[in-house]
Amino acid sequence: MHKTFLNYIGGEWQTSKSGDILSSYNPANKTEVVGSVQKSTREELDEAAAQAKKAQKAWRKLAGAERGNYLYKAAVIMEENLEEIATTMTKEMGKSLPEAKGETTRGIQILKYFAGEGMRSDGDVIPSTDPSALMFSKRVPIGVVGVITPWNFPVAIPIWKIAPALIYGNTVILKPASEGSVTAAKVIECFEKADFPAGVVNFITGSGSVIGQGLAENKDVNAVTFTGSNNVGKNIGNIVGARGGKYQLEMGGKNPIIIAEDCDIEAAVDATLSGGLKSTGQKCTCSSRVIVQSAIYDQFKERLIKKAKEITVGDGMDASTWMGPCANEGQFNTVKYYIDKGKEEGATLALGGNQLTEGNLKNGYYIEPTIFDNVTSDMTIAQEEIFGPVLALMKVDTIEDAIAVANDVEFGLSASIFTKNIDHILTFIDDIEAGLVRINSETAGVELQAPFGGMKASSSYSREQGQAAKEFFTTMKTVFIKG
Repeated sequence: MHKTFLNYIGGEWQTSKSGDILSSYNPANKTEVVGSVQKSTREELDEAAAQAKKAQKAWRKLAGAERGNYLYKAAVIMEENLEEIATTMTKEMGKSLPEAKGETTRGIQILKYFAGEGMRSDGDVIPSTDPSALMFSKRVPIGVVGVITPWNFPVAIPIWKIAPALIYGNTVILKPASEGSVTAAKVIECFEKADFPAGVVNFITGSGSVIGQGLAENKDVNAVTFTGSNNVGKNIGNIVGARGGKYQLEMGGKNPIIIAEDCDIEAAVDATLSGGLKSTGQKCTCSSRVIVQSAIYDQFKERLIKKAKEITVGDGMDASTWMGPCANEGQFNTVKYYIDKGKEEGATLALGGNQLTEGNLKNGYYIEPTIFDNVTSDMTIAQEEIFGPVLALMKVDTIEDAIAVANDVEFGLSASIFTKNIDHILTFIDDIEAGLVRINSETAGVELQAPFGGMKASSSYSREQGQAAKEFFTTMKTVFIKG
């Protein structure tokens, strides 16, 4: 019997007045209900905003160290519940259990990192032209923060937004994607058990058109931080900006990995598969375009296909599984659309491209690891984010050509190059249009203490995580004191 989770508003678990629920299904077995959440109304959202606004007055007055203690306690409780949270994540969105455990561990580490932030400097002393005066800057919270998160990282992304918001004195309202809401609810249970004051952390589920839109429109919500699709993100940014609020958008990528002729081919192949197909390609930083110098193109392609054929696809709860299913029916259909589009536009299907239905896979949203050959930059699969296990191989002659092709998209989130040539490395660092630049490493992944965000259509140029997080979650006061 699955559990129905409630909204968490003002320190209490509440049912929605709509009386409706949203059920979350296991993508590895679409007949299995993992859990259900509330299909909330604007009325509940308005209450959450009011409760968060009320709680923020006292929360911001606490010492940073005291707020940090709450975050650290939540981290300890998450550690105690790591197995349960990770198992729920695997069943709800399909990634393998080791990946889910890794993500949950990362969430715990983020909480601990920002717990320590409460003891760090929140301003600077600035010399005044008046020798008898003291002048300094002081960071202050912005108020109530709406947090809108996607289904692909249902633990890490909410926490890397919530943790800095809280430590800097803001209160939060989390609206997760429906497909990740059960996992997110289990995270919120950890915050409840950590005894956060009522109204500091709020959780509300429902459709994006109602709750996400409502967060953008509600004047009691001072800022909105969003991760998701470009169309939705731009809409949220327009609404929040028009009413004078602050917004932060992370909206995906079409990330290139450049394979230079002097690279370590085995390492490059492994990184391409890991960065492109782990989590079934459902990462905003996944390697989608594989740009290979012509001198080694055939050799690289042969090794890539050989290793891709060895990938084990299956239920993420199975220890032998390397790649799980697409997270839901909608994403499954999107991936199939792009595979068909690639074939229609003249790319060569070198591997995969089919739905997997044998044996235990028959009830899941499984697609084979897919590799296209002879892809050109004007093709749809070279321009649009697929968010699935699809790699597009592209041949170039020079590193300059490779960088030009890499930059020939509207996105600019993450990019990687495999080379031993220092000149190529320095040129790549300078010329690539991406917020995350990686050398001899896969495109996916960023360390929690480092700034994360993209360029061009990938983001609103704000940065998340690490010390950079304070730029969004605080504003600045300049203080002048004269005796």
